Amino acid sequence: MIYVVIGFLWLSICLYVILGGADFGAGIVEMFTKKKNRHKTQIMMYESIAPVWEANHMWLIIAIVILFVGFPEVYTTLSTYLHIPLVLMLIGIIARGTSFTFRHYDAVKDQWQKVYTQIFYLSSLLTPFFLGLIAAATISRSIHPDANSFLKLYIFSWLNWFGVAVGLFTIAICAYVASVFALREAIDRMELKLMIKKSKQTMVFVVITGILVFITAYISDIPLVMWVFSKPLGIMATVFATVCLGLILRAMHTGKLLSVRALAGFQIIMILVAATYQHNPNIILFGNGQHLSLLEHVAAPKTINALGWALILGSVFILPFLFYLMVSFSKQRRSLLKKPSR
Repeated sequence: MIYVVIGFLWLSICLYVILGGADFGAGIVEMFTKKKNRHKTQIMMYESIAPVWEANHMWLIIAIVILFVGFPEVYTTLSTYLHIPLVLMLIGIIARGTSFTFRHYDAVKDQWQKVYTQIFYLSSLLTPFFLGLIAAATISRSIHPDANSFLKLYIFSWLNWFGVAVGLFTIAICAYVASVFALREAIDRMELKLMIKKSKQTMVFVVITGILVFITAYISDIPLVMWVFSKPLGIMATVFATVCLGLILRAMHTGKLLSVRALAGFQIIMILVAATYQHNPNIILFGNGQHLSLLEHVAAPKTINALGWALILGSVFILPFLFYLMVSFSKQRRSLLKKPSR
């Protein structure tokens, strides 16, 4: 049952990066769009994330609950040494949701709309950045439990060049997924051309920040190159992710926009596999050479069994209805587009 729990943890993280990433990326792409095209971009972005808007953070909550219940030592370590970026990320999530709501549903339209918009942009940018910092800290051996100063324990455990690079890479991934997902919401050639341009720009950003991650890893003595390329699985995942890039570019120009979404999701999964498979099931690597493992530092067997069955039964109810929600929104969108204007 432990492998079922780990599988659900991995699934929830993947879905949060893809769907939640597209959510955050919508604000990032809108932020870096010229004012004359910002309204069109905003509409397409919102249409693309509408089916999963309310469900995005469910995957983050599931991951946190799995860690809290099934891997309490891992949860305690993360919430202790990385409490500052975790709090900042959660503040960003709250600020983004709140500003989005007031931005669109406030009964009074005044100068505060500009404030809500800026909060929405800033939180969309910083939240995935801190998520990247947290992810980088777990594998960079920057957490030193034996450190004797506040800065070493709670600041430099996550604030370093490698963490900053991974944070920028996470921002790039979110913007890329959002722009690719929004392609299918274009209703004319001008909108499609705009989103293809945005998708290509974010692709370049992903490549540049990805190279930066490898450079900072080398400078920080993190064996990222070995982790990714020393075994066939990492090489295959990297090749698949690269091939997907070419297939996505081709699908953009042939109009197969539904396949673009599937390819982009698969590409993100391959990137996660390439970056994490080598040191799994070790989920946190410490600076003193020790680690926390999902197989060794685990809750009691009865707890894991109960958690596993709860996840299995929960998925029976959640996943089909989530799929139905996405299909329903898609049908509603298509019917609106086909409806003749008066």
